Amino acid sequence: MDDHAESHGGGWKIGDLAERTGVTVRTLRYYDQTGLLTPDGQTGGGHRVYGVENIERLYRILALRRLGFRLAEIGSLLDAPTWDLGAMLTRHLADTDRTVAAATRLAAELRAITGQLGRGEVHPQALLEIMEEMTLMEPIARNTTTLLVYEDLAAAHTYLAETFGLTPGPLVRLPDGVAVHGELLAGDHAIWLHPTGEGYRSPRQLGGVSSMTVISVDDADAHHARTVARGADIVEEPTTQPYGVREYGVRDPEGHLWYFHGPVA
Repeated sequence: MDDHAESHGGGWKIGDLAERTGVTVRTLRYYDQTGLLTPDGQTGGGHRVYGVENIERLYRILALRRLGFRLAEIGSLLDAPTWDLGAMLTRHLADTDRTVAAATRLAAELRAITGQLGRGEVHPQALLEIMEEMTLMEPIARNTTTLLVYEDLAAAHTYLAETFGLTPGPLVRLPDGVAVHGELLAGDHAIWLHPTGEGYRSPRQLGGVSSMTVISVDDADAHHARTVARGADIVEEPTTQPYGVREYGVRDPEGHLWYFHGPVA
């Protein structure tokens, strides 16, 4: 048995488990608070102790996250009667094998082209094969751009930059001064502003929303304080959500809903 397990009566303290798995102590505590991963017991000093069943459950959480499931979905999947460790390991292995196979082929082709460089010649076919493998290792969808409709594009551009701290990009105007296109950035994510017109209405005109924009920030509470200080219309106070984030909601002057979330403290 592992030395850590022996030293704690057949279990792992939270610090030991964090060190062995790479999962932070804060994350393990959050999993405990939300019921995703409750330690099997405690030491005499009150420290959390994780047993063998906890280790399997933690693997399930991490594997499901690796396969693209959100924490909110994982919570229901963990206790499903159809759960099978072997099936999960098989699926995880297949996913890993695909990644390894593509990386192995790419490494072999890079070695080959490096040898060609030593002889002073590089065949275009080799470069084409490398680019093909690179493409296979990358997702088809590379990025997203959010497009939001506003009656007053210029006012929205200013408001979103000053109130939410978005990075302002260009604001395009016609010769008569009317704004027809605006851009902002949230990190690497682009947000474009589109004017109202035939077939395009802002939430304020429609009287409701059918979508929301969600942005990650370092500290949701600090960001909330910033927007409150600028008079924003808060629709939901900062709340620790069961899917693992601290989040709050705000409505902009034309009715668009924005949610900002950050890690749980």
